[in-house]
Amino acid sequence: MIKNIVFDIGNVLTVFCWEKFFCSFGYPEEIVERIAKATALNASWNEYDRGVLSDEEVLELFIDQDPGIEKELREVNRNISGILERCDYAIPWIESLHEKGYKVYYLSNFFRKAEVECAHALDFIPHTDGGILSYKEKLIKPDEEIYQLLFKRFGLIPQECVFIDDRSDNCETAKRLGMKAICFQDQAQAQNELALLLNKQS
Repeated sequence: MIKNIVFDIGNVLTVFCWEKFFCSFGYPEEIVERIAKATALNASWNEYDRGVLSDEEVLELFIDQDPGIEKELREVNRNISGILERCDYAIPWIESLHEKGYKVYYLSNFFRKAEVECAHALDFIPHTDGGILSYKEKLIKPDEEIYQLLFKRFGLIPQECVFIDDRSDNCETAKRLGMKAICFQDQAQAQNELALLLNKQS
């Protein structure tokens, strides 16, 4: 019996629009590509989400990837409020699930700077029943430990949960631990797949 819906945040309940954000500075296309390769498309970005290093230490990792664009990297990282956009459907979707009797949680790779500077895009959080942001726990998906922490903290049984995430590796871990999982492509697709799952048990 499904009782809980667990959402990822980036590109599920918000839009992680790093490309649009980098382009907004007016840099030439080549510079935007270099910024992307040093940051959002680089494994160093995981260190933001892991929360072990300070923001400045993560920025230094980015600069190490491409020292020739240090000035631009510092500029785009000064304030990232435009890197995450609010989704109008987030709160109504959560509330509709509550109305049907389901609990709603979030489990997201997320970093402190984004929580602070993109708070406008996270207005759905008070409407949930709780959740986990990776940087606070020093754990990231798809590692099993962060899922186990969610189960323990909120008393969840994996078989009673549906997990919705845009990354297949994160969904695979969820399924391996006993959760149902939906790989998010867009809101209509995910909502339809979720409805099918929930209707199947009613």
